[in-house]
Amino acid sequence: MSRNYLPGTQIEIINDVERGKIKYGLFDFDGTISILREGWQDIMHPVCVEMICGTTPVTPAIEDEVRTMIDETTGIQTILQMERLVEMIREKGFVPEAEIKDPQDYKAIYLNRLMVPVRKRLADLASGAMSRDEAIVKGAPDFLALIAQQPDLELYVFSGTDRDDVRNEANKLGVDHFFKEIWGALRTFQEYSKEKIIQDLVKEHGLSGPEVMAVGDGPVELRNVKAVGGIAVGVASDEKSGGLDEEKRERLIRAGADIMVADFAEAQALTDYLFPAV
Repeated sequence: MSRNYLPGTQIEIINDVERGKIKYGLFDFDGTISILREGWQDIMHPVCVEMICGTTPVTPAIEDEVRTMIDETTGIQTILQMERLVEMIREKGFVPEAEIKDPQDYKAIYLNRLMVPVRKRLADLASGAMSRDEAIVKGAPDFLALIAQQPDLELYVFSGTDRDDVRNEANKLGVDHFFKEIWGALRTFQEYSKEKIIQDLVKEHGLSGPEVMAVGDGPVELRNVKAVGGIAVGVASDEKSGGLDEEKRERLIRAGADIMVADFAEAQALTDYLFPAV
């Protein structure tokens, strides 16, 4: 099937949207702006498989089921992924009930493993062994700088990563100043969710759909913004080697993406499209 690109670019237009009205831009962080946590799926996957199987041999079917769960929940708070993990542990029945841990405990196990490479990257970033360009999605600072110049536009981060961590990492990448607020996961789902952020903004400010834009590499934020009639910009970046991740693209289209980019290398063209001159 042919793809519809903005002329002269690799910016894919999936759906026509009402442009030029955006007042609130909500950005996911990991995989959308930052690649400090690149590979998190490869760490979460074995953690989940181990916890589900216990001492029972791992099967390809379980590995596939875990991979699907991670793909479908990318962008949601880690604690909710761990709650789903607990459900899967009980469904499979390999681990005695008395040995099943609390979701917070599974989250701690996962984060202990994840933060080993993340801390190494942060240290390399601080020492200069890693450049900012190696730690950030291509063109993200340029795109943020361009759209931050739009009048009456407020930018926010709303991430599934723990709030203190995402604030620290945004600071280390030098992008925190673009955002009025950086939201991240708190201890419970009731305290914070991407869906709640969007619904609260719409209600509090009396917004219509195209006044809200979500930019992200996960289906969660795109589904949430489309639920209120907003604009969904999918970022289907191959975090390891750059370019477009075709599987991620398909996943984001299913979630409702209106616009698709591999990264923000064409920041000016994307800005001009979203904010056309009157």
